Amino acid sequence: MSNATPTRVYVARLVGLPIFDPQGDQVGKVRDLVAAVRSEVNQPRVLGLVAEVLGRRRIFVPMTRVTNIDSGQVYTTGLLNMRRFEQRPTETLVVGQMLDRSVTVPGTDVRGAVYDVGMEQARNRDWVLSRVAVQEPGSTFRRRGQTHVFEWREVDGLTRRDERQGATHLIAQLAEMKPADAASVIHDLPAERRTAVVAAMDDERLADVLEELPEEDQVEIVGNLDSERAADVLEEMSADDAADLIADLPPETAARLLGLMESEDAEDVRRLMSYAEETAGGMMTPEPVILGPDATVADALAHVRNPDLPVSLAAVVYVCRQPLETPTGRLLGCAHIQRLLREPPSSLAAAAIDPALDALRPQATIDQVAAHLATYNLVAAPVVDEAGRLLGAVTVDDLLDHMLPENWRDHEAGGTHG
Repeated sequence: MSNATPTRVYVARLVGLPIFDPQGDQVGKVRDLVAAVRSEVNQPRVLGLVAEVLGRRRIFVPMTRVTNIDSGQVYTTGLLNMRRFEQRPTETLVVGQMLDRSVTVPGTDVRGAVYDVGMEQARNRDWVLSRVAVQEPGSTFRRRGQTHVFEWREVDGLTRRDERQGATHLIAQLAEMKPADAASVIHDLPAERRTAVVAAMDDERLADVLEELPEEDQVEIVGNLDSERAADVLEEMSADDAADLIADLPPETAARLLGLMESEDAEDVRRLMSYAEETAGGMMTPEPVILGPDATVADALAHVRNPDLPVSLAAVVYVCRQPLETPTGRLLGCAHIQRLLREPPSSLAAAAIDPALDALRPQATIDQVAAHLATYNLVAAPVVDEAGRLLGAVTVDDLLDHMLPENWRDHEAGGTHG
């Protein structure tokens, strides 16, 4: 190891750091550490990193391949084994499974939850888990409890299965990640840990993460929620993603959840489910940016500044006659964000519409949608009914979600690490 590597590193601070190869090219980022936790007396050996590489595949990087760790990056040597990481029964994910574990410190009155773990290099050059950061329960809702750092051997409860293990500190880690990255972490958690984390997430965050998970994970997670909460989470999802998920549920479960959802949200989902899945109608979102004929360019720009709006939906506004909820009045046209930025803010958005842009019909096949977006160099296109009323917009990311193979997130099925 290089002399630049610090003698001790706290694991939670490693999560998300970029991993570089010997040429200085980034090859992935740190998602977790794998340790052989067998004893509360002997410091566990750190076996390696779980790294996320292109395509959101997670691979195993042995610590013997790690040449340097500093405050902002990790360096490796040699070629990485790109087979998908599969956790073995004898291995523990330090972030995924150890954070929030309930522990005590014999000989003291300290009881609390693990909020970080420190590792350092032993004399034989192995990395070991050597320190445990513990937070005691707070005395009030707003007041955090005291924090302490102990030697590994001083702490009791690190190897026991903890039925009461919470998720506070892992949730704090996930909160700093993009939804796709948080989904990747949750995907690889053991079942009971995943259940605890899902229970602790708020509905909006869980909805964002669900949209990024594979179908089988979505169905499993929603199936384990009580019906009222499942309906609340589905309401927070985009209508097209909610429709895809509900379509994968058992019919009686789907009917029950639709009955518990707010009528407006349920109506959007039912309408999307009425179209064949791989058509413009089945892929579209019913909530693009819709403006009336009297809206100004300033109004349009204010709408697309919404930070919660996906980039593809923020690229185009749709000018329609009343009503402005889908299905709208007649679609007058679409205006691209680049054109709007060149117009005076007080001018009408309708004056900036693209007269050459045709709309799609909901029955358009996935190949027709792809050809349409490619022909006109679009990231989104309107979908209208036979009366010219806007039903929704189909975006390039909707298209990719349906065109890529179901297991595209794993990139490569199976595989273990050596």
